[in-house]
Amino acid sequence: MKGAMKATVTQLNAGSLEEDWRGLKSHLAEQGSQFVLLPEMCFAPWFCAEPKRDERVWKAAVASHEAWLERLPELPVALIAGSAPRNIAGRPQNVAYVWSREAGLKWTRSKTYLPVDEGFWEANWYDRGPIDFPLIRVDGVNIGFMICTELWFMQHAREYARLGAHLLLIPRSTGEESIAKWLAGGQAAAVISGAFCLSSNHAGEAGRMRLGGAGWICDPDGALLAITSNAEPFVTLELDLAEAEAAKSSYPRYVDDNPI
Repeated sequence: MKGAMKATVTQLNAGSLEEDWRGLKSHLAEQGSQFVLLPEMCFAPWFCAEPKRDERVWKAAVASHEAWLERLPELPVALIAGSAPRNIAGRPQNVAYVWSREAGLKWTRSKTYLPVDEGFWEANWYDRGPIDFPLIRVDGVNIGFMICTELWFMQHAREYARLGAHLLLIPRSTGEESIAKWLAGGQAAAVISGAFCLSSNHAGEAGRMRLGGAGWICDPDGALLAITSNAEPFVTLELDLAEAEAAKSSYPRYVDDNPI
């Protein structure tokens, strides 16, 4: 996949997942999308809203994701990305994945930076992954992952600029009240990485809070191109990957930050 590609961002509600899935399939077919980003750990209710870890809830979330991941071929696209709860060598982790119609499901990296806060008790539920932010190359597209909270560790966006990322993916689960803050972070990450920044989010109730949706697409200079809403939960745009390649040699990406 080179040059232009049609990419889709989403907001999904775990309380109406089957209905949302049908709507997403129809949208992707109508738009002729080639790539879709799904939200962080989206195939189960947002269990990290509870501060105390429950092994039964974790196992149910893992099983639900395993079942839904087998259904990824139902979506009429060439590439799908997201994250899912997974046990690795006995350790619970939140792991990013890329699925392609040609190669199937490939696990990439585990979430490193974990909040422990009201509604987002992630460090209580699963373990940190190593500080490792590799570039994923699939079907001619260079992909970087920064899962939710990792957005705020902008040194990795800079690393992805050096590596030549076309897409910086931010699957997330964030609240309704913080949409403006997260969008500002996504726009800054796009500028720093010189990549198209795409984010998809949960929507709906989770415990005592409301998850905010507002999946976005920003261009490599941070301009907001599209954002999802309750009225429009899926948005597709055609992206010219050459813009991300050209951005690497323009300000501020070209500035030398090596030690003197």
